[in-house]
Amino acid sequence: MRLNSTFFIENDVLDLSKYLLGCTFHSMIDGVHCSGIITETEAYTGINDRASHAFGNRRTPRTEVMYCAGGISYVYFTYGLHHLFNVVTGAENDPHAVLIRAIYPLTGINAMFQRVGAKKGLHALSNGPAKLTKCLGITLEHNRMDLDGDLLWFEDNFRHAIARTVAGPRVGVDYAGEDALLPYRFVGFPATASKLQQTK
Repeated sequence: MRLNSTFFIENDVLDLSKYLLGCTFHSMIDGVHCSGIITETEAYTGINDRASHAFGNRRTPRTEVMYCAGGISYVYFTYGLHHLFNVVTGAENDPHAVLIRAIYPLTGINAMFQRVGAKKGLHALSNGPAKLTKCLGITLEHNRMDLDGDLLWFEDNFRHAIARTVAGPRVGVDYAGEDALLPYRFVGFPATASKLQQTK
């Protein structure tokens, strides 16, 4: 079952960050279908969250997309090297977002290896936010994109494979002071290693 825009608008960003664990993230870039099971997310809770790009109600050409109604993509380029992918959530003018931090490869694995340009084990292939965007072919061209369309979408299908969820501090946000310690990073662990294999 696909997750539609209404789902991302009506649900709380923290709840969504946990719910997405075990869902699949899909891309159809250059005619190639790739997907992976989401195993790690981070929540960013808007204008009062010092780790958020929208903290203090900052509205810039980059962050303006965060103020749109949920269900669209927020892709940004960082350190001059990496694309990171977020789902905008919540109502218009309430700039919440979920960073997708890791996926377990499911579909289009050969294409993922080609895009990365190196042979790695499946777990190491897309176990980071910059790695997964490279695997899925996501760039700035896919910013502000409807996530209920034909290029990028989510499906609710393998959440049963996630047996345990652990919450902890987000990564790389030391500048956020006390907010850096908020337990807004969520990691999902499968019941057994074979659970993820069985989805392939």
